[in-house]
Amino acid sequence: MNISDPIADMLTRVRNASRARHLEVVVPASRTKREIARILKTEGFIADWSEEQAGPGHAIRLQLRYVDGKVPVVSGLKRISKPGLRVYARKTDIPRVLGGLGIVIVSTSQGIMTGAQARKAQLGGEVLAYVW
Repeated sequence: MNISDPIADMLTRVRNASRARHLEVVVPASRTKREIARILKTEGFIADWSEEQAGPGHAIRLQLRYVDGKVPVVSGLKRISKPGLRVYARKTDIPRVLGGLGIVIVSTSQGIMTGAQARKAQLGGEVLAYVW
């Protein structure tokens, strides 16, 4: 199957799995998805992630986190920059999600990082997604 927006596909799989209370979700691997998984783990939205061989390619297995085993830690994911409409932000215009309760994932010239890290490094870039 040909997917036109693999990052949106990953975010949708995580959103659907957390709403269905699955313990883990598997997505096809890429460098960008590995970095997004690393950020989600660092920020505490998922429990862990690992990469595994799945057929001809690689896959990323994400272990989801729940509060008291019931409420998903990831309450929302939103893809911002899409293939049909790219969204960029200057270093001074990086948005805040829910007044700082969520995170912004930004693709900068120094790699993929959170909005707070990009602000600290004074870097702008493509706004990939919001997570809260």
